Amino acid sequence: MTDPTPETTPAASSPTDRPALPDRLSVDPRSPHHDVAACEQAIGVRFNGKERFDVEEYCLSERWIKVPAGKTLDRKGRPLLITLKGAVEVFYKEV
Repeated sequence: MTDPTPETTPAASSPTDRPALPDRLSVDPRSPHHDVAACEQAIGVRFNGKERFDVEEYCLSERWIKVPAGKTLDRKGRPLLITLKGAVEVFYKEV
C-alpha cells in the first residue's frame, strides 16, 4: 500500500486557495470593511500574544481590535464595542 500524497488528495487545500487577509476586517455585514470571502474562512486573531475568540473587528496597520463590552447593548440592540490597542496578528486556522 502506498500513502496518498497531499498533492493527489482531492480534499487537500493549499494556503494559496485562501484569499489574502485584509488589513481591516469586520464580521458585521453592515460594515464597509466586511469581506464575505474572508469571513467564510476560519480566521484567528492573536492580540498581545494571546488568541482572542470575541473579536468583532480588527485593523493590522493601526494595531487595534474591537470586542464586546460585556453584555452591554447599544440603543439598536447590538453589542457595545470597545477598542483595545496593542500587537495584532491574524492567521488562518487549520481545520
